[in-house]
Amino acid sequence: MKLTEKEIEIIEILEKNSRISNDDLAAMIGLPINETEEVLRKLEELKIIVRYTSVVDWSKIQGHEGVTAMIDVKVTPKRGVGFDDIAKRIYRFKEVKSVYLMSGAYDLSVIIEGGSMNEVARFVSDKLSTLDSVISTTTHFILKKYKHDGTIFEPEEEDKRIVVSP
Repeated sequence: MKLTEKEIEIIEILEKNSRISNDDLAAMIGLPINETEEVLRKLEELKIIVRYTSVVDWSKIQGHEGVTAMIDVKVTPKRGVGFDDIAKRIYRFKEVKSVYLMSGAYDLSVIIEGGSMNEVARFVSDKLSTLDSVISTTTHFILKKYKHDGTIFEPEEEDKRIVVSP
């Protein structure tokens, strides 16, 4: 679908700040508020704007650290549906946050969240690996998040050092 320059401008602004008010958005792009709201409705109905979200640094909240893992999955695609069928079966699990079709050595990249490494391991061994199309998996645990969806996570206070040149 081809979008207008104003529609793309709205999407770019909302991608950076989904909490911006419609009034401020209209002023930024130079459209009346009613036209801006109509464009937003259109983009939502067409599922171009899928949802509005926040990026949260859970590592700063005691008791909510959790574990995030990226799992490379090699699968056998099914005739007539390719990778879509197995991808749908995988993304229906509550632990799964994202599923991507990839080029390279693995077919799918699956991002999951769990309460512990053991919980993630159980998900892989009991749920993911047992699916009939899954040939193999490789699990990568995320140790620290530096940047996510364009947002840089600030270093811990003890990591913030001013370096003075002699």
